[in-house]
Amino acid sequence: MRLACLLVVLASVSSPVVLHADELAVLEGCTLVPADWADGDSFRIRTPTGEEHTVRLYGVDCLETHVTGETDARRLRSQRRYFGIAEVRPDAAASIEFAKQLATQATAESRGFLARPFTIHTSFADGRGDGRFKRIYAFVFDSQGRDLAEHLVSKGLARAFGVARGTRAGESGDDYRERLADLQLQAATRSAGIWAHTDWEKLPVERRLERDEERELKKAFDGAAPPAGFVIDPNTASRDNLMRLPGIGEATASGIIEGRPYRRLVDLLEVPGIGPAKFRALKPMLRIEAAAPE
Repeated sequence: MRLACLLVVLASVSSPVVLHADELAVLEGCTLVPADWADGDSFRIRTPTGEEHTVRLYGVDCLETHVTGETDARRLRSQRRYFGIAEVRPDAAASIEFAKQLATQATAESRGFLARPFTIHTSFADGRGDGRFKRIYAFVFDSQGRDLAEHLVSKGLARAFGVARGTRAGESGDDYRERLADLQLQAATRSAGIWAHTDWEKLPVERRLERDEERELKKAFDGAAPPAGFVIDPNTASRDNLMRLPGIGEATASGIIEGRPYRRLVDLLEVPGIGPAKFRALKPMLRIEAAAPE
């Protein structure tokens, strides 16, 4: 039974990847900028030239530390179910508080990892999730060349989940995601970090419940047209705004983010899940700022 449950860990890792030839910039000697809102996978950094950026790690997702709205609450619920910890406390309030306590461990781990100057690789792709803060996706390495995303997954403090892309070393986004998935399976086998609290008997049920609720929400959203005049830029729109588009769920929204930047709207046809019919339906609600004529 335990082995079967462990295999479920990999079930929701896969999501579409679209690779582009845009190069990753290398920013060495970066330092962490303290911020109350920071968590394990999102934080503020300063470059040696004094520029500041909010960074979101590629390929991983830590438990939400701060829940300030419905979107955050739903995401934390999804994370709790993914790790099989949604019912490890006697009631929902206690379970949520316990998850937040585990989230602070990831935050502390990242702060320790970034205590000394580090290097980031980024194409400056817009990585905002809920639209409240602008952030960029990046790979982050310490002075020894260790990857922070890999480190967090190996410690059992993050799940292999979300937006990924090819690395500067030439590894494809698919391979990078699979490598993180393998590290996640090892962490779960060792009962590392959050996995030490997983209820393996209930985990399949929790994940099925999450999938059922997501399908129900998707049906509700697909039946509701966006407000009149709703137009977004696929290069900068938040994940949540992309999911307001008819027929766009989280996987396709992540695929759109992974494919950034787009020169033309028609380039969205490269995103898995967007065929000609869906593209024609979405096109009136999309605009690329300063786009080249199609």
